[in-house]
This record gives sequence, structure tokens and C-alpha cells, in this order.
Amino acid sequence: MSDIKKVVLAYSGGLDTSVIVRWLQDNYQCEVVTFTADIGQGEEVEPARAKAQAMGVKEIYIDDLREEFVRDFVFPMFRANTIYEGEYLLGTSIARPLIAKRLIEIANETSADAISHGATGKGNDQVRFELGAYALKPGIKVIAPWREWDLTSRETLMAYCKTHDIPVDYSSAKKKSPYSMDANLLHISYEGGVLESPWAEAEEDMWRWSVSPEAAPDAPTYIELDFERGDIVAIDGAAMSPATVLETLNKVGGANGIGRDDIVENRYVGMKSRGCYETPGGTIMLKAHRAIESLTLDREVAHLKDDLMPRYANMIYNGYWWSPERRMLQTAIDESQQVVNGKVRLKLYKGNVIVAGRQSADSLFDESIATFEEDAGAYNQKDAEGFIKLNALRMRIAANKGRSPL
Repeated sequence: MSDIKKVVLAYSGGLDTSVIVRWLQDNYQCEVVTFTADIGQGEEVEPARAKAQAMGVKEIYIDDLREEFVRDFVFPMFRANTIYEGEYLLGTSIARPLIAKRLIEIANETSADAISHGATGKGNDQVRFELGAYALKPGIKVIAPWREWDLTSRETLMAYCKTHDIPVDYSSAKKKSPYSMDANLLHISYEGGVLESPWAEAEEDMWRWSVSPEAAPDAPTYIELDFERGDIVAIDGAAMSPATVLETLNKVGGANGIGRDDIVENRYVGMKSRGCYETPGGTIMLKAHRAIESLTLDREVAHLKDDLMPRYANMIYNGYWWSPERRMLQTAIDESQQVVNGKVRLKLYKGNVIVAGRQSADSLFDESIATFEEDAGAYNQKDAEGFIKLNALRMRIAANKGRSPL
């Protein structure tokens, strides 16, 4: 008899997690609490309630977390200009710490002994969910069915459903996309199917949020973004909540063919993985944020942020959002953003995000010094001679000692 009496399951209502509900009930003889998060995946989440009820679940949580997701996770990440391995905007990675947080909150509310998730033993998500859970509740028990059971394919899962009277729409399950997909307000990811060959080009009808750059409008779209302390607070003069900002940028970006990426990335568990991503709003946000920072940040602060960003990106990708090192870095990043205020004008055209202008009351750009015209003595060009000689001194000494680079 298992000592697990109650488990909180991250539940989508799909095939995998429906099987997990019954599997937990049968193998652990426990009560299952389901938690379904709406983080902007674009699918109706309420049907998960009826599916859970049909399987005898008594405690069902369906939470709209869209604003919290963007405000407390996406926006802080973009303040750091975060990008993993030069391309990936971390759309899946950044959602996992929020789900882990809510799983633990529900476990505390319901006096559950354990949490469970549907992540496989090959991927990063198992690490992200569980590192987050252990950071927030060190003694929590985690049940990862994919590391325990012998169900290894969609066919075996569907056979399990028939054997155990699990209510599943078999016709829709069979028609399911050939890709493994994950969606939220920041992105959609695609893996599997033809994408398992790094040489195969992604099929055009795979993409959901964006038109191809070739099919995008022939005329550019201009938008203006207002920043306060590093976050976008208005688009074209209209104040918006964080989630609405991202929703709006996804629509305008997707309509202009922006945000597609085809990447071979290094998973934390050791293997390389090929995936395709649509992140139209995030692609726009990154370009705009760097533009306003270029105007407002001190040079050394900006360069230090760039030095630290890959470390910060690795922390998020590998599941360390709740770690002390990520929180320490976030404090420094957020401090730098106090002066990142102003407006950025962008031109969106056939997959490109082009900066068309930027302005800020906190700008460090001094036209009287930077000008190529008469500067009225604002900058003494003779000062550069001593500056150059002092910086060359060590190299001159080395050359005089016979250490010439030639």
C-alpha cells in the first residue's frame, strides 16, 4: 500500500495526462487533484474540468495565469535580453517555474503528499518542474510516470485508455498533429515528426501563428512601444496590461512573418534536439528592448549585462529560476532597468524587425558631443592622443622586448 494519499497533477486534459490520472489512481491507490493552467496556449481549458470529473476527480483547479505569467516571468526575463544559444527565446522554459509554483501552492492548500507531471524522461521539462518544486517545498514527493511505466507510444497509451475505460476522443487522438507541441503566450514549439531529421525543412502548414515572410504584406507596419523600467506598458499610445502587450505583439508580428526559428539545441540532459519555434511577440520585444537600452544604459552596465546574460539564460533553460543565483542576478538586472524608459519605433517587414527610432528623457546620447559637425568645444579631439598612447603602452613595451605579434 502506497504512503501517497493525494497527488496534485499538472493536467492538460489530453491523452497523456488522462492516462496519468487513472495510472496514479490504480498504481498508487491515491486521490488525484488536477491543475490546469491557462497561460495563453490558445486552447479552451475548461473542457479539462469535465474530463477530470468523468474520471472521478473531486478537486479540480483551472487557473487563468496569463497576466502573472507575462508580468512575473516573461517580462523579468526580457529585461535581461535573454536568449539561449544565440537563438532560443525560452518560451517553454520560462513557463515551467510558474507551473511548478502553482503545483506546490495547490499541494499545500489540499494537503497533498506529492505532485506529478507528464514530462518524459528524455526532456528538459522534468528537470524544470522538479527543481522548482524542490526549491519551493524540499520534502515534496514527485511522481513522473514516464520514468516508471512501460507505456512508450501513443498507440500503447490509447490501448491503456480502452482497457481502463478512460474517456478519450479516439478519432481526434488519431488525427492529432504529428508534432509534439507546447504553446503559451510567448511561443509555440514544435518537435518530432519530420523535424527529427535536422536536414528536413519544416512544412509550411506546420506554423500556426505566423505567415511566411514571402506571404507577408508588401508594405511595412510601423508600431511604437512605450517602456517603463524595462517593460512595455503601451503600444501606439494605448496603455496595456502585460498579457495584452504580448497578445498584441504576437498578432502584429505573426501577420508580418516575424518570429520563426529552426534550432538544434543542447538539452540539459545531454542530447541535442531539433525544434522549431514561433515567437513573434518575443522577437519584437527583444529588438525593442535592446534599442531603448542602447540609448539609456551606461556602457559598462550594458556590457556587463551582455556578459551575464548567457549565464542567466542557462539558469532558465536548465530549470534554475527559483535558485539563489538567478534571484541575485535578477536584482542586479532590475536595478539597471530604472532608467530604461522611453519610446521605440519599429518597422515590421517580411520577417524583419527594424528599429526606426528611439527617444527617452533618460537618454545618455549627447548630440552636441557625438555630432560630426561643429561641436563648439564640447569634445576636445586632442584628448584622444594621450588616451590612445596610454592604452597602447603595454603593447609597445612588449614589442620593444621582442614580443612583436608579427
